[in-house]
Amino acid sequence: MATSDSQAQGSLASPKPGLRKPVFIKVDDLKPGTAGLTLVAKVLTSEIVLHKGRAVSPNLRNVRIAECLIGDETGVILFTARNDQVDLMKPGSAVIVRNGKIDMFKGSMRLAVDKWGRIEVTDPVEFEVKEDNNLSNVEYELVNVAE
Repeated sequence: MATSDSQAQGSLASPKPGLRKPVFIKVDDLKPGTAGLTLVAKVLTSEIVLHKGRAVSPNLRNVRIAECLIGDETGVILFTARNDQVDLMKPGSAVIVRNGKIDMFKGSMRLAVDKWGRIEVTDPVEFEVKEDNNLSNVEYELVNVAE
């Protein structure tokens, strides 16, 4: 029995690469300029810092930004939640940050999730948050390195 050309070509194609297992890191391991971060954290506070709505102009999109203090047993960091993310960041809830990145704001680190990442509310966590190690309170200075 002869096989058609499309069947023969399909069997020669390389297999689709599998998804990588996420590597969960701790808040204390976060560093400036890193991305692709996955971590489990507890939301401590959530405060809306910007709310622009349709009341100003029907052409503008509704924009909400909240600063949320999140953390685990190693420390805490400010998370910048945007739009729909704000609703997920309720104080007391536990979240999984997938494909997060570190943004710098006025010399300090902020954790954020752009369109390539996501936030998932998860089951309550067992750990006590270490609130006295706030990575967003550490100020960094941009230094140019001569080549």
